[in-house]
Amino acid sequence: MTGHIVGIEGTAHTAGVGIVGPDGRILSNIIDSYSPEEGGIHPREAADHHSDILPDMIDRAMKEADLDRTDLAAVAFSQGPGLGPCLRTAATAARALSVSMDIPLIGVNHCVAHLEVGDLTGATDPILLYVSGGNTQVIAFVNGRYRVFGETMDIGIGNMLDKFGSTLGIPFPAAPVLEAKARNGGELLPLPYSVKGMDVAFSGILTSAARLHEKGASIEDLSHSIQETAFAMLVEVTERALAHTGKEEVLLGGGVAQNARLVEMVDIMCRERGASHFVPPPPLLRDNGAMIAYTGLKMFNAGAFISIEESGILQRFRTEEVEVTWR
Repeated sequence: MTGHIVGIEGTAHTAGVGIVGPDGRILSNIIDSYSPEEGGIHPREAADHHSDILPDMIDRAMKEADLDRTDLAAVAFSQGPGLGPCLRTAATAARALSVSMDIPLIGVNHCVAHLEVGDLTGATDPILLYVSGGNTQVIAFVNGRYRVFGETMDIGIGNMLDKFGSTLGIPFPAAPVLEAKARNGGELLPLPYSVKGMDVAFSGILTSAARLHEKGASIEDLSHSIQETAFAMLVEVTERALAHTGKEEVLLGGGVAQNARLVEMVDIMCRERGASHFVPPPPLLRDNGAMIAYTGLKMFNAGAFISIEESGILQRFRTEEVEVTWR
């Protein structure tokens, strides 16, 4: 079974529609993000944003791919994990397209999609360091399932960076601003290094950095120190996962993987271990519809469809819950 697959992403503040061909080539990848006027993501407002723009995004993706809807073999959507209102909006759009075109529906785990699209970088069997706003996990395919070898015990690293930026009055998303300021930081300030087994925690860094700022520490030094501390924690658990599994590749995924310093630290670790690292281009690091479509194509070829009745969102869709029938 082959065909063009459309993927609809809507787990958080970003709405995405992507289309892949039968060979897995990305034909279109339209992305549009909701930006709150102040503070962080407001789930209902983000969902309203997605509802308003998804129909047009589907049309734009079809036009960019030079297809019409009769060329579609299936529609895939981000079934979870994520923010409930946003997930429901993406699922509703996917169901409507599935019913109107009489094509199969495929529910995709958002975290797994970040790993699967790594194929396009040349990675074959990597450890995924998945770092985004709401998710921070170290994932690998072992014994027929995607396994989480380590994860955050409190908040995602992206949320930590954005929350710290919010205390400084930096609008969402703050992480890119903090990255720029970190380049001018010179002093490594003491912050909690919270690694417990294979898991990490970031709330202590957030609290300590806020207190140091109140005492007069510069934003530049704090940004530098937060990155160095948090990224070292992530690289440590990733290296341990490499050692445990015997794998020789690291794949970066998620919006925070656009940070050049994190990429540099992963590169250093991999070179010292004789391993390789892979980083997708920025449009595939962000939440996007192409990765949903690409994973959907694999699931389509394996016959992993779901009915409308089975297409309810899974707000806490764990990576380990995915039945990997396509590998």
